[in-house]
Amino acid sequence: MNTADLGLPVDVPSTALFTDQYELTMLQAALRGGTGDRRSVFEVFTRRLPEGRRYGVVAGTGRVLDAVENFRFDADVLGFLRERDIVDEATLQWLSGYRFTGDIWGYPEGEVYFPGSPILRVEGSFAECVLLETVILSILNHDSAIAAAASRMSSAAGDRPLIEMGARRTHELAAVAAARAAYVGGFATTSDLAAGFRYGIPTVGTSAHAFTLLHDSERDAFRAQVDSLGRGTTLLVDTYDVTEAVRMAVEVAGPELGAVRIDSGDLLLVAHRVRQQLDELGATETKIVVTSDLDEYAIASLAAAPVDAYGVGTQLVTGSGHPTASMVYKLVARAHSADPKAPLEPVAKKSLGAKSSMGGRKWAARRHDAYGVAEAEVIGTGAVPAGLADRQLLVELVKGGEVVAREPLDAVRDRHAAARARLPLSATQLSRGDAVIPTEYV
Repeated sequence: MNTADLGLPVDVPSTALFTDQYELTMLQAALRGGTGDRRSVFEVFTRRLPEGRRYGVVAGTGRVLDAVENFRFDADVLGFLRERDIVDEATLQWLSGYRFTGDIWGYPEGEVYFPGSPILRVEGSFAECVLLETVILSILNHDSAIAAAASRMSSAAGDRPLIEMGARRTHELAAVAAARAAYVGGFATTSDLAAGFRYGIPTVGTSAHAFTLLHDSERDAFRAQVDSLGRGTTLLVDTYDVTEAVRMAVEVAGPELGAVRIDSGDLLLVAHRVRQQLDELGATETKIVVTSDLDEYAIASLAAAPVDAYGVGTQLVTGSGHPTASMVYKLVARAHSADPKAPLEPVAKKSLGAKSSMGGRKWAARRHDAYGVAEAEVIGTGAVPAGLADRQLLVELVKGGEVVAREPLDAVRDRHAAARARLPLSATQLSRGDAVIPTEYV
C-alpha cells in the first residue's frame, strides 16, 4: 500500500505525523514510568448524535486500516521529531521500530450507529494504541459526518441518482475522502477524478458556464460539446435564457439529447417548464439534472418535480451543517502490569457533566422486533444475552497487527442501504428528533 492509495501527496512517507504532539509526550512518559507496556483497550464512540440526526453512519473504516498499516516512523519523521526536541532519544529509538501489533474490532463500514455505540475498539499495549488516537478520529469523524449527510440526501432523493460534486468546496485531500464517504452513503457518482482513480467510484462531468461563455454563441457551444461528447451528453441550459437554450439544445442534439442541467433559479418551477418544453419538442427521454447548493431539504422539496438526478456539492462536503461526528477515543480498560496474563480492569472518566464515560471492554448488539425492524442498540461489558448472541455488531478488522477485513467499496455501500432499511421508518424523516432507537446498557 503506498501513500497515493490514502489520498496523500506522494511525498508524505507515512501517516505517523497525522497526530497530536501529546500522543508522543504521553508515550514518552509512559515508557519512562514503566506503564507503556500495560495491555489496554481504547474505544471510539460518540456521546450524542448531531442535533436533529436520527442515526449515524460508520464511514472511513477502510481508510483507517490503511492509515494503521502506514503508521511508520521513518528517518525523515524521526529527524523532524529530534530537531524539534519533541521526545527524548529513548522514545525515538522505540518509535523507530513501531508497528501496531494489536487487535482492532469495529462496526463494519456502512453500518449505522447510535449514542454510545463502540464503533471501534483498539487493543494492545498502551504505547502502541495511544499513538493512533488522532489519525483514527480524524478519519472517522470526517467520513462519518459526510456519509450521514449523504445518507439523508439519498433517502430524500429516493430512486433518483445523486452526483457528488463538492471537490472545489473543500480541501483537495478531504474532497477525495468526501467522495468516498458520499458513495458509502448512497451517492451514485462523483465528479472528482482522484476519487475515481483511488476508489473505483464512477465519475461523471460535462461542462460549466465558462464553456458556453467561451464561444461566440450558445449554439456554437452546444454544437462543440455534442460533436465531441455525442448526443447523449448533458447540456447546461441556464447561462442565458433557459427556454431558448432548451429549444436550441434539442435542435443541435436532436431528441436523443441525454440530459439538460439547470443550475439556478426556482428549480421546482423551472424543472416543470423545462420538462414540458422537452416533451413538446419530442425529447421525451431527455433527462433533467439539477444542481445549485442543494441539501437534503431542497432535494426533498423537489420530490414532486420532474427531476431525474441531483448534483450536490457544498452542503455534502461540509456535512450539511454537521462537519464532524463528535467521536472520541477513550481508554476503557487496562491491566495493572505489563504481564500479558494480567486481567483487564475497567477505567472511565468520571468528571461532572456530559463528558463522563462508561468503562469496560464492550460488546454491542442490535435488537429487532418481530418484523425485523431495529428497536434498540444494546451495549454491555459482561456476557452477551443468549437472544443477542447472533446480533453482535463488532467484527474483527485487525488481528495481531495484520488487516483481516478489507472489502470492496460497493459491499460497504450495499451494507449501508440494508442497515438503513432495517431502521424504523421515522429514521428517514427530515424533521428534528432524537436517535431513532434507544441505547440500552446491560
